[in-house]
Amino acid sequence: MIERTIYPVETVGAGLESLTMVRHGQSVANAAPFTGADEFLTGTSDADVPLTELGRQQAAAAGRRLATVEPRFDLVLCSPYVRTRETARIALEFVTAPAARFDERLRDRETGILFGLTRAGIAHRYPEQHRELERLGGFYHRPPGGESWPDVALRLRAVLRDMRGHVLVFTHDIVIVLTRYLFGELEIAELSAQTTAQVRNASLTRWERREGGPLLTVYNDTAHLD
Repeated sequence: MIERTIYPVETVGAGLESLTMVRHGQSVANAAPFTGADEFLTGTSDADVPLTELGRQQAAAAGRRLATVEPRFDLVLCSPYVRTRETARIALEFVTAPAARFDERLRDRETGILFGLTRAGIAHRYPEQHRELERLGGFYHRPPGGESWPDVALRLRAVLRDMRGHVLVFTHDIVIVLTRYLFGELEIAELSAQTTAQVRNASLTRWERREGGPLLTVYNDTAHLD
């Protein structure tokens, strides 16, 4: 039997004392109503999708929560996409931390020609891609002009190696889930079964250093939004 190679935790988290990840608040795309149509979003690029008013409120709530999580962060990293930049700008008003550094390795998965399409839209407009998605599963499928989940994991592995101290990251659902994968907490079969990364808007996920590497202490937590 061939098993998945799990890279040693020290190669991707050796410099971390803690890692706190925040998914961006609700975006215009997240708020788009499901109507059974082919498209859920048109007229913009993924990088330019902004927060809704609710998303901005969620970002403020996340910031207040972060102030209770860590006295001071050593490093703040942020995806360069508009929705994550807005979330970071609002949340950091409540936190003792250096200015955010934008790192394109933390951006969302690029879906190429399938951006803005629902599953029904993919089946109608790109039936061959729909067949490939069904055959390969969500983890390995790479749409034309886009990325597979392993493609995202490769760039994420590189940025994790660069992190030192107590780190705060504003990013996207897939990055948070794949961090769990890189730390050996999730298997490919679990990821392939998901149609989305299933991490909630403005949720907090946190690892703290223990003997042997980072330990997941909080996952997908939205108690601050109640």
